[in-house]
Amino acid sequence: MHCAAALGAAQAASTAPLLRARLLGMARRTMATSLLRVPPPQGLLRPLAMPERLLLGPGPSNVPPRILAAGSQQLLGHMHPEVLQVMDEIKAGIQYAFQTQNWLTLAISGTGHCAMEAALLNLLEHGDTALVAINGIWGQRAADIARRLGANVHELLKPPGEYFALWDIEEGLAQHKPSVFFITHGESSTGVLQPLEGLGKLCHRHGCLLLVDAVASLGGAPIFMDQQEIDVLYSGSQKVLNAPPGSAPISFSEQAREKMLRRKTKPQSFYLDMGWLANYWGCDGEPRRYHHTAPINSFFSLREGLAMLVELGLESSWERHQANCAQLCQGLRDLGLELFVKEEKARLPTITTVKVPEGYDWKEITAFLMDNHAIEIAGGLGPSVGKVLRIGLMGCNSTSGNVDRVLHALRDALACCRRSRL
Repeated sequence: MHCAAALGAAQAASTAPLLRARLLGMARRTMATSLLRVPPPQGLLRPLAMPERLLLGPGPSNVPPRILAAGSQQLLGHMHPEVLQVMDEIKAGIQYAFQTQNWLTLAISGTGHCAMEAALLNLLEHGDTALVAINGIWGQRAADIARRLGANVHELLKPPGEYFALWDIEEGLAQHKPSVFFITHGESSTGVLQPLEGLGKLCHRHGCLLLVDAVASLGGAPIFMDQQEIDVLYSGSQKVLNAPPGSAPISFSEQAREKMLRRKTKPQSFYLDMGWLANYWGCDGEPRRYHHTAPINSFFSLREGLAMLVELGLESSWERHQANCAQLCQGLRDLGLELFVKEEKARLPTITTVKVPEGYDWKEITAFLMDNHAIEIAGGLGPSVGKVLRIGLMGCNSTSGNVDRVLHALRDALACCRRSRL
């Protein structure tokens, strides 16, 4: 009897903490229920599940397993030596991809849009004059940002699908005398590849810095920052580099760096202040200081994307994108479709634009490919909305097999989609 009582007391003592914890949890839930006015979102109580799709639009592109694995590694602190080493490797990879020896080379913690804004707000002060080449949406965006910064903005215009000749640009430089000239190398909204040869020399002859957007072209078309005398060049992580969006390579020439040092006012953004970012990335020779908590795992992914480009080799990457673009263009013509960019040399190898065929609704075509073939292609953007379909072949997605797959899907769509009443 005594033993049974002792055993019961021991059991009660052992379960008492559990009972107290349960009662406390119930009390807390009751209290919370009485205070909360927003219920738990039911969608967040379900497991996250995403479909598998082949992303053959203008970006982002699919992320290969190696880069996914890099981005899923355990988080480290943003000032840990291992992370700083990764940042140094990213810097070296960007210098290779850009073909530059610029010391001020780094990755912005943001998308290509963020790099565009960083370039403009560090270069321009209120009252500066900027000349912007516009033949698609990215020139429009650059002009918008520059105006918000208080710059005097002049626009150099070409119809969508066309590019700028040197004499077009020289006329604008002579007339407006800008301190910065912006142009897009790979205009993803229209599929145009802008020639850059001689442009840097021309700008410098007119006392102007050359700013180039290479978000859609880097790794897919030749670009030589130092040889072409480009002063500021930026790109994105989610196109040919096949990393998730969220980090943006950028580089500044010595002339561009000197212009930033001569500023009379601080840049209007602390987050994008290149003085602070240069220090955080080890570009100023000073001990690194905390500026912001960087997207560490995005940097891991970007590092691996650059590593894959280095292993393949720039020239091999350019050749692969050009060959697959040529195969796609021929296949589109065989389907009776008309390419939007007339001149072959002006076609962006990473993103091909084709005119929406007469009698078809572009939305029905893109929806058909998504629903029936799990393939994404896109309609137009900005000035090309309703006029074109955009097909992207970038990085690991630029393969002959993917060309065959998207052509088969388009053939199916043209046969099955209802004709528009428009």
